[in-house]
Amino acid sequence: MVKWFIRFSIALFLLFFGALFGMQQAHHGMERMRGYADPSFPSVIQIEKNGNGELEAAVFGQTVAASDLQEKKETIQELKTFNLFSELGRQLADAATAFMETLLSLIGRAFD
Repeated sequence: MVKWFIRFSIALFLLFFGALFGMQQAHHGMERMRGYADPSFPSVIQIEKNGNGELEAAVFGQTVAASDLQEKKETIQELKTFNLFSELGRQLADAATAFMETLLSLIGRAFD
């Protein structure tokens, strides 16, 4: 099972980045066919150095920065603190468990 999961994860990783690589190659092909770079069609993945010498990455024209990732991580942690549906599901499970315990104890008393 572990081998299968590792192989599946590697295959999924390769397919994901293969699709991104294919979209990037299609973008370059369209630029060569047109003969010029059209700014209305952003590159799929673009990595550049800024003035400070740091690398900046852009995916589908949107800049990805480490600070953005930190903000998203904090937002996700805030969302995990309270989830209405998980709370309702937990209460429903507790109620179903209590109901079944009561029902089985009544059935057990009936046969005694």
